[in-house]
Amino acid sequence: MSGMSGMSGVRGVSGVSGVSGTSGISTDLRVDAIGRETGSLRSEPAARHRTAPSDPIPGPRTPSPHRGPRRPRRRLSRAALTALLTGALVVPLSAAARPGIPAPPPAALPPLTAGTTAAVYAANRANAATAARMAEAHGDHRRAAYDRAMASPSRHLLAFDGRGSGRAVEVFGDLARAERVAVLVPGSDTTLDTYDRFRATALALRDRLPRSRTAVVAWLGYAAPRTLSTAVLTPTRAGEGATELERFVRGLHTLPIGRDPEVSLLCHSYGTVVCARAAGRVDAENLVLVGSPGTGADSVTDLGTRARVWAARGAEDWIAHVPHTRVSLFGATVGLGADPVSPGFGARVFAAGDGGHSDYFRPGSTSLANLAHIVLGETAEVSRG
Repeated sequence: MSGMSGMSGVRGVSGVSGVSGTSGISTDLRVDAIGRETGSLRSEPAARHRTAPSDPIPGPRTPSPHRGPRRPRRRLSRAALTALLTGALVVPLSAAARPGIPAPPPAALPPLTAGTTAAVYAANRANAATAARMAEAHGDHRRAAYDRAMASPSRHLLAFDGRGSGRAVEVFGDLARAERVAVLVPGSDTTLDTYDRFRATALALRDRLPRSRTAVVAWLGYAAPRTLSTAVLTPTRAGEGATELERFVRGLHTLPIGRDPEVSLLCHSYGTVVCARAAGRVDAENLVLVGSPGTGADSVTDLGTRARVWAARGAEDWIAHVPHTRVSLFGATVGLGADPVSPGFGARVFAAGDGGHSDYFRPGSTSLANLAHIVLGETAEVSRG
């Protein structure tokens, strides 16, 4: 799960409406064209071989912690949720909100077409460079370094906003010629300061796909909650992100830059809640849920999507111990409900090997191989969990 704060007045690719205040960014693919939501991961080469906060996938079936006597299990779940919520309310967080980091408003971008992509990328890189100078002057050398990395000539940014925890949308591959596009949606704690890890997952997937006619998008387009927060226990933040994700995917299908691509949403951790909330409103071939704490839905049918719904969880993923239930606490509904890898949910469960919560996109892993097969439409090649 990986978080990030909202932005205001985002202008973007192809003239979509911007968002103001600290709420989400409008990713209508015209103005905030692809949702400026790309948390900061690791940009070093080594990062390619690590999995980001958005790389979950179920692996060899592990005994489900959600089995056992129904009644006692329910009481355990309620107790666990109560403890978690109480802790989130009263325990001071080490990752408390950072002071405001000065940064320019997002760049004004032309409508995105095959002929303007270079200009869009250049404008966002220039904006990142300005953000780096402002952060440096503010004394935030760490953020300045991340912003400078985003300003590298090699980066293809459809959107960037350095304000607050930041947002970004980065493309890997030729979007204009892509027939298949994989959109990665991260979980909690994803911000510009942790974006390199998220980016590493996109690069790992890109390395598994044919160079021609495919593209991968690292989409950090919503204010992801912190893992240690009450927000991560409810679908509220996901609802805000789902609106931006729906606009972004709609933009992908309507951009006058090539053929209408087949889109796969690869969603990790709390990002699975975002994707589930958007599922009924996005035109996607595949909806992939890895390392999910629950989606807020009880079954695939409840998602209201025509997409193939896949789910996976690694054998060592701690998310398996999160209670899959919903309870009423302090006047609010807490918990994200059914386990997407449970038989009753109805998803196509695939193997994720023995990896942990951040290993779904690990190079050479079973989960990454299966994710690539799913994106390429090679459903018969996907090994089941």
